[in-house]
Parts: sequence; structure tokens; C-alpha cells
Amino acid sequence: MNRTTSAIVGGFVGTAAMSVVLTILEVEVRYGLGVFDAIARFVRVPGDPVLGFAIYVMVGTFGWPLLFLSLERYVPLSLDPAVAGTLLGTVLWLGFAVIGRGDLAGALLLVYLAATLVAHLVYGFSMGAVYAELATHTTASDDAVSDVP
Repeated sequence: MNRTTSAIVGGFVGTAAMSVVLTILEVEVRYGLGVFDAIARFVRVPGDPVLGFAIYVMVGTFGWPLLFLSLERYVPLSLDPAVAGTLLGTVLWLGFAVIGRGDLAGALLLVYLAATLVAHLVYGFSMGAVYAELATHTTASDDAVSDVP
């Protein structure tokens, strides 16, 4: 499989894995966080969690994996893609922690920060690991297509 398709499949798997963690978080706090509402607020459509979820799936499946793929050659260390994905997940979490927290405070804020960090680490690791596994199983024709400048 070529590198681009491998990254997108990795992003889909990472998004699915992250969704499990976020769903558990939402259930545990009785839907008090509104993660998808936060995403909708960020794109200036507050109160539309369905749109927030759609954006979450699209960016997690296509946007971040393609960014990961484009930045891969600039990472100075030869990191395992799962480790590099985990680092990307940490960077993404920093932005999400600031933008998505809304008016949370106290213990709920700490739970939110810890759980969303875990979710982003799971996303990055899953994306990178699946990408690495699929990208190593390339054929000669896949390499010729993916290496075209």
C-alpha cells in the first residue's frame, strides 16, 4: 500500500481508537464535557455537535495523517512511526487542551486534561503504528506511484 493510503488508514484507525477513549470519558462525566461541541465552537458553529463530530472524523482521518506524512522527512531523529505519531498526538493535545476546555474548572478540568491526553496519545500511536505496518508492505508499483515528486 502506498504511503498516503497507509497514513489515511492509520488516521481512520487512530480516530476510531480515540473515539473509544472519548466516549468512555463522556459517559463517565455524564456528557458534561461536550468534546464535539468544543470542536463545533472552534469552527464558529456552536451548538452543533453533529458537525463537530463530522469535522473530528474528517480531520482525524485525513488532515492530521497527511500532515504527519508531510512532516515525516523533516524529523531529525529516525523515530519509529508509532513514537513519532505519539509525539504528534501530544502536540495536537496541547492545542486541543487550550481550545476545547471551554469553561471547565477544578476536578473536572483535571479529568478532562488527563483523559484527552490519553486519547491523543492513543490516536497518535495507533495512527503511526498502522501507517508503519501498512507502508512496509508495499509493492514495486506502489513505490513508483508514491515516490513521484
